Amino acid sequence: MSPKLAQIFHEAYRELRPRAPAPPMHVRFYPFVSINNTIRLRQRELYIRLSDLLEGAPETVLHSIAHILLAKLYRQPVERALSARYRRYVASHDVAAKARLVRQMRGRKHIRSARGHHYHLEEIFDDLNRRFFHGLMGRPQITWSQNHARRSLGHYDPAHNAIVISRVFDHPRVPRYAVEYILFHEMLHLKHPVKLRGRRRCVHSREFLAEEKLFPELAQAKKFLRII
Repeated sequence: MSPKLAQIFHEAYRELRPRAPAPPMHVRFYPFVSINNTIRLRQRELYIRLSDLLEGAPETVLHSIAHILLAKLYRQPVERALSARYRRYVASHDVAAKARLVRQMRGRKHIRSARGHHYHLEEIFDDLNRRFFHGLMGRPQITWSQNHARRSLGHYDPAHNAIVISRVFDHPRVPRYAVEYILFHEMLHLKHPVKLRGRRRCVHSREFLAEEKLFPELAQAKKFLRII
């Protein structure tokens, strides 16, 4: 454990709990798949693991992480300025690029098949690409999910350049326009990456939303998704 890192966490603890004696702290960097940080209280001792992607981060950023983790553990409010400082750092171009590379090297993406029982995602992608993107979008890896997920209907993973669509939509009662819309939505994420604007991550930019409205069955698709 780095003495400086331990000092940062002790200072953050004193700021949040000035009257409580600080417990023993075990802080170390850990090779998580992505930028992840954890804190656990076990037998009155704190065990803290920070993503090794954060080694070399400025002390102000490490202090922000310490504040966020300790505040959440002890159910105290997180200072917005410190939270924003941390989000800006991890969303910066260099750190985000490093995180994508590490996810490619350490993480596993289960790519099963784009061919389902009722819909073939690659064929739908090619059709949408021709209709909305002039056929210029490079096809990423595309797959149906392993299970019938309902919480995540679809997502684009930039680290593995992969689009995953929930298998719940590979069903005869699901209209084709619903599958097309979900895949189209994820294709827009590929075209319009997440950006940081001020203190907020902009997942659906103005350009993203304007382009999404070009989908002709947008209203019908959203109505169907509300009842599925």
